[in-house]
Amino acid sequence: MSTRRRLGRRLTQLYAGLALYGASSALLVEAGLGLEPWNVLHQGLAELTGLTIGVVSIIVGAAVLLLWIPLRQRPGLGTVSNVFVVGLAMDGTLALVPDAHSLAVRVPLLLSGIVLNGAATGLYIAARFGPGPRDGLMTGLHRRTGRSIRAMRTGIEAMVVVTGFLLGGTIGVGTVLYAVSIGPLAQLFLRVFAVASAPDRSTVVAAATPERAILPR
Repeated sequence: MSTRRRLGRRLTQLYAGLALYGASSALLVEAGLGLEPWNVLHQGLAELTGLTIGVVSIIVGAAVLLLWIPLRQRPGLGTVSNVFVVGLAMDGTLALVPDAHSLAVRVPLLLSGIVLNGAATGLYIAARFGPGPRDGLMTGLHRRTGRSIRAMRTGIEAMVVVTGFLLGGTIGVGTVLYAVSIGPLAQLFLRVFAVASAPDRSTVVAAATPERAILPR
């Protein structure tokens, strides 16, 4: 594959993955059976402020990105795009999808949202344009403190979930199901959407390999 075609495919994967991530997160919101950790916080802040969950996601993402400065993290194109595209796609999907009331509709929405979120994760990470702002925070703290990424992620997401829940965010069976399934799903789709490495590097390419990435959030 030529360098131009490879770059075109990676850009397509980047923005398709980010848009799908926002849309799949919106399905989890509509299901109302529990959200992924950061969206528990986003939903809680949305309840508190009256802003949409997508707008809150953008604001939180930008705030987290500012924390990269003292950690000396270097953002990529995917990092900056993540801040805006996911939130916009989430609000757009929520505006289009009708409210779900019965479990016969909410359960399929939940399952579809989780699977699509895994596919979005594979698309986005395999594009190799940099980690999402929230994952960059975890890896930056890992490098500065010497603690494991697992410990950093567990500590940050536990704090995020508790804060979001206290503010009115939704925790439920979907939160647990997401936690246990997103890793295997992401690994599966990473293999499906893997792009062969280019011989050269640019300033917008992630320094870490896709296998080292956590999630695009």
